[in-house]
Amino acid sequence: MDTSSWDGSLSKTEFDLAVRSFAEKWKRNNTDYPPWLWVSCPKQPWLPSHDVEGYSSLEKIRLYNHGSSEEDSDRVTQSGEEETTCGNEDAIDSAMLVQSSHSEVYYYDLHVVYSASYRVPVLYFRVYGSDGRPLALDEIEKVLPSCSAKILLESKWTFITQEEHPYLHRPWYKLHPCGTSEWMKLMLVGDASVANLESVIELYLVSWLSFVGQVVGLRVPFKMLDDKAD
Repeated sequence: MDTSSWDGSLSKTEFDLAVRSFAEKWKRNNTDYPPWLWVSCPKQPWLPSHDVEGYSSLEKIRLYNHGSSEEDSDRVTQSGEEETTCGNEDAIDSAMLVQSSHSEVYYYDLHVVYSASYRVPVLYFRVYGSDGRPLALDEIEKVLPSCSAKILLESKWTFITQEEHPYLHRPWYKLHPCGTSEWMKLMLVGDASVANLESVIELYLVSWLSFVGQVVGLRVPFKMLDDKAD
């Protein structure tokens, strides 16, 4: 397909391919980092039989966002966890760690979920303290990276809302997907290396998460954009 007619969105099948491509790129280029894992969920009866139900999850990663050095920002912890199943939150106490300039440690869970309404990926997340208490939005804003405030303020397409997680059915925060297809089209269609839909799928999540991941302090190496599938 000629990318000039592409609207910036993905079908569910294309999303599944994009998730797989991203996970492979991440594993090749971030050998010290835990992998993105696919969490399988029961298939809904009204969905096509070939669609795969679930979401992509990153856990056991430690990020230092406030007043930390560049060296600290690269420190991570390995999880050793295998692919999990939908609704299993037993490992929540050892999920993503983010340390602020204060002594308190905060835990993050990150999930990439497909939105059938917007036909784009959506980043769901939640933050809670070492005592398990979930943080309210005004508290989260205080522990997010300093660059997040600027991104959330300046971008008309990136803002945080709270709603029920589509698979876990509990309140989570998410970066609203409104406008995602528009800025993804602007980001990829003008790239000379993106000549067809296959190239779009291969680069979609790398490009998308390199932007939205900044809000929660997740850094995606630019070298992943040059990592081509064999």
